[in-house]
Parts: sequence; structure tokens; C-alpha cells
Amino acid sequence: MSAVIVLILASLVVATGFLLAFLWAVKNGQFEDKVTPSMRMLWDDKKNKNDENNNGTNQGVNE
Repeated sequence: MSAVIVLILASLVVATGFLLAFLWAVKNGQFEDKVTPSMRMLWDDKKNKNDENNNGTNQGVNE
């Protein structure tokens, strides 16, 4: 029975730690960016865009 009490106390300590970390993150503005996540899928990746435009026409230039 004492092992159960120790495990319950340990889980409460861990849960309190996670709650404090979450509150610290909210206080420091970690969740303030509401625009970027919704717009990120609309922005093109520059590396992929360059790869599509080249289509292998520059092969052998750097050799």
C-alpha cells in the first residue's frame, strides 16, 4: 500500500511540474502567434520552388 502512495505523490509532482511549465510558457508568450500556423501551408518552400524551375537544366555546370 505504501508503494501506491509513493506513486501517487510522484505523479502529482510530475503533473504539477507540467502545469507550471505550461503556465510559464503562456506567460512568456509562447502561444501568441495565431497567424503563422494558418498561413504556413500557403507559403511555398523556396528550395522546392527552385528545384521545379531548374528541371535539370543546370546539370554539369558545377562539374
